[in-house]
Amino acid sequence: MTPRLALVLGDPAGIGPEIMAKLLAEESNRNKAALLLVADPDELAEGMRIAGVDLPITRVNDPAGLAPGRIALHELRRRAPIPRGQSSAEGGTHAMDTLRECLALAEAGTVDGICFAPLNKASLHMAKMGHPDELHWFAEVLGHKGAHSEFNVLDGLWTCRVTSHVALREVADLITPEKVIGAVALIRNALIQAGIEQPRIAVCGLNPHNGDNGAFGREEIEIIGPALEEARRRGLPCEGPYPADTIFLRAQPKADGTRDVDAIVTMYHDQGQIAMKLMGFWRGITVAGGLPVPITTCAHGTGFDIQGKGIARIGALQAAFDLACAMGARRRARG
Repeated sequence: MTPRLALVLGDPAGIGPEIMAKLLAEESNRNKAALLLVADPDELAEGMRIAGVDLPITRVNDPAGLAPGRIALHELRRRAPIPRGQSSAEGGTHAMDTLRECLALAEAGTVDGICFAPLNKASLHMAKMGHPDELHWFAEVLGHKGAHSEFNVLDGLWTCRVTSHVALREVADLITPEKVIGAVALIRNALIQAGIEQPRIAVCGLNPHNGDNGAFGREEIEIIGPALEEARRRGLPCEGPYPADTIFLRAQPKADGTRDVDAIVTMYHDQGQIAMKLMGFWRGITVAGGLPVPITTCAHGTGFDIQGKGIARIGALQAAFDLACAMGARRRARG
């Protein structure tokens, strides 16, 4: 079933407008979904100029009439001029305005998913987003009270984490059995939504060498291990805990392209992010997991240093777009 997707240029001060223009210049991408681009026409024109493309745009008054093969533009003008190549409250405000409009369209059933180009967290904070990251802001705007987590995906390997944007000194105290189980449940559900019917999930320990039987910490023995036993009793497919410095080696593709693991649950942000970004920085994507609507984006940032040069790659945005199409199609099929 062909999904309907809302697209956002991200922070217009960065590479978002130009890489979105490059993505949409591919006719095959325009045929994958019915596309609604929520954007300021001037920002879109600037992105097309930098990318050297001229997109076939249709302005729409009624977004319910979306159809594959064309790009429908839902105009949302910026409130003020936006300085290029730097963080600003103006850039953060415009990014939040466009995303808020997309979330409203998703709640109304007009679109089945959202894919956005990179945001800049400094700009969002300058615009007084009021949350540590956009995921928690999404949840607030949607009125979502349930569990949610940021997932990262690279070449079919998914990761999520028990703790996220917190100081490293706080991590150990924040790891609880229910949070470990919750992270496993969240990523299991997301994998199924993405079409992996029987996911295989590995879970990291916290300490060096998995704690070495308590010599370097007892979280694996007292919290993580028992949590995984309980998760399995609840029917969640998970194994571990495994040492964090070797689990990503197990997850590497074999000669035939298959993996032993579909997803890895880590205990804190950099435990998974460093490995994933080394494996493929320009291909990684981020999924806002646990929310009622699929939302995907690039794992890389806004590229202020290369903005306007026309050299930004679209690999991560392409992967994010493809995953949004797959997840949106399954959401649409469920009704």
